[in-house]
Amino acid sequence: MPHAPHHLSLPLDIRLIVADIDGTLLDDAGNPPEELPRLLTQLRQRGVLFSPASGRQYATLARLFEGLDDGMVYIAENGTHVVRDGQVIGSDPLDAAVAARLVKTARRLAADGVDVGAVVCGKRSAYTERTDDAFLAEVARYYVSHRSVVDATTVEDEVNKIALFDFGPAARSTAPVLAEFTDTHQVVVSSEHWIDVMNRTADKGTAVRRLQHDLDITPAQTLAFGDYLNDLEMLDAAQWSFAMSNAHPDVLDRARHVAPSNNDNGVLRTIQQLLQLSLM
Repeated sequence: MPHAPHHLSLPLDIRLIVADIDGTLLDDAGNPPEELPRLLTQLRQRGVLFSPASGRQYATLARLFEGLDDGMVYIAENGTHVVRDGQVIGSDPLDAAVAARLVKTARRLAADGVDVGAVVCGKRSAYTERTDDAFLAEVARYYVSHRSVVDATTVEDEVNKIALFDFGPAARSTAPVLAEFTDTHQVVVSSEHWIDVMNRTADKGTAVRRLQHDLDITPAQTLAFGDYLNDLEMLDAAQWSFAMSNAHPDVLDRARHVAPSNNDNGVLRTIQQLLQLSLM
C-alpha cells in the first residue's frame, strides 16, 4: 500500500475520482471490489464525484454500476462518449468515411492471416461482421449491446470509435498496419489484444479536463487510477495520479504514485487511506 508523504494533511481535498475499469478497479476475474457500494455511498455523502473511465461502451458500464450510479459520470469508449444520469454530456464521433476505412483495413488484415476483427462502436450499439463464437465472446465482455451485421461500413449510427481485437499481440501484428491513421487520429493500444482508433481530440484526459472545467474542479482535487496506455492522458489530468502496480511500464513511469494491484483492491485501499474512509 503506498503511503502518503508525512507532511500531507489528510484527508485530501478530493472532489473527483476517475478510475479505469479493467486491470484497475476490477480484478483479473472481472469482479468489482466487495466494498464498492459502501465506498460510493460515502463518496456521495462527501460530495465527491466518482467517474468510471473505460474503453468499454456506456451500456456495459451502466450494467456494472447498476443501482449505484446516482449522479455518476461515465467516461465511456475512451472518452468519446460521456454520460451523466442517462444524458450525453460529451461526444466526439468519428467521420463515417474514416470508420469505413478502418473496417476495410481489418478485413485486409484478416485476409492476410491476422486473427483480428473490427468492432464499430456506435452510440446505440456495437456492430461486428465477424460472427465466430471465440470473437463474439471477447466482444461481449466489453460491449453488452452488440449486433452482427453483414456490412459494418454501412451501419446507421453515430460511431464513437473503431476497436480492433487481435487474438495475437495487437501491438505487433495490427498496430503497424494502422500507421496510416496515426497522423490524423489516435491509435491507442488499450490492452494486449485491443486497439482503439478515435479522433485526435478524444481521449480520457480530454473528457476529465472538460469535466473539471464544467464542475470547477482542479487537478489538485482530482484522483485518477489507471493501468494501460489509454489511461496516460487521464493520469496527466490529475495531480493525484496512481498507476496500479500491475500497470504497463509506461504508465508506471508517467504516474506520480503507485497503488497496489487490481487483484489487491488497490483503488479502494488507496481512496480509503487518502480520504480516511471507513469501509467496514
